[in-house]
Amino acid sequence: MQRRVVVTVFEGFQLLDLSGPADVFATADLLLRGGGYRVDVAAVRPGTITAHGGVPVVAATALDEVAGPVDTLLVVGGLAASARPADRDLVDGIRRLAGRARRVASVCTGAFLLAEAGLLDGRRATTHWVAARALAARYPAVRVDADPIYIEERGVWTSAGVTAGVDLALALVAADHGPALARDVACGLVVYLHRPGGQSQFSTAMRAAAPRAEPFRELQAFIDGNPAADLSVPALARRAGMSERHFSRVFARQTGIPPGRYVERSRADAARRLLETTDHPIDRVARECGLGSPDTLYRIFRRYWRISPGDYRRRFHTKES
Repeated sequence: MQRRVVVTVFEGFQLLDLSGPADVFATADLLLRGGGYRVDVAAVRPGTITAHGGVPVVAATALDEVAGPVDTLLVVGGLAASARPADRDLVDGIRRLAGRARRVASVCTGAFLLAEAGLLDGRRATTHWVAARALAARYPAVRVDADPIYIEERGVWTSAGVTAGVDLALALVAADHGPALARDVACGLVVYLHRPGGQSQFSTAMRAAAPRAEPFRELQAFIDGNPAADLSVPALARRAGMSERHFSRVFARQTGIPPGRYVERSRADAARRLLETTDHPIDRVARECGLGSPDTLYRIFRRYWRISPGDYRRRFHTKES
């Protein structure tokens, strides 16, 4: 029996927020030989809805005319989703359908529509990192966490921006049918294997500002390219030709992150890549990324991704055996 997924759209929605998850569900349905999912697109009024970028999409059903059971209500994002005032008819329709759905999910700034409908009150939620501060300020009852790719709390799922909707949909498929099917879907779509929700939206370079001064851009590249090197503040200060105190101040001003924290996160990213792409034992991964010991590697992974290195490798390993 197919699970019905109702996706809500509106003028100016983000096309990939719809097409990415829709392709995940369609591929799962194909692999399950028609026993997976059926995707219906709904809007306040049926007809042609134009996505951001000008691509027209047909919404066959009006929100208040959706009949029958709804397994998953998926609310997409877009600039209009975070606008204020929100479209009351859209928000009311989402609230009504959410009351009938087994679970509710949003992609990117679709979280604003869930929050406006009161569906995120008291819950931890995420959205595109650019919009996270606005979401938290506008809806103080929502516990906004800008870091994870997706979050599930008490039947309500929210995801980070745009392509994270694919990760969200893969997680929903895994919850329904197991991780093996999610892996097959990911392989079929030629996307990264199902990433754990706790994985950060950001790499180290994305977290840090691009240094304005060329010597610091070179130093940032050196840190990211040489995780096992001596990256202590004294060593980096010598490399920059500065005193330690002055170096620490200027590095933080240039990048927005203290040097010690940048180095730790850069090494964590290096460890993550080794776990994804090699079969190296955990102790070798710890050494090669400059973290030294498996215990340190474990603590870092729990801190940043809320998962152990071993679990991360099992869920995200991409090297062919």
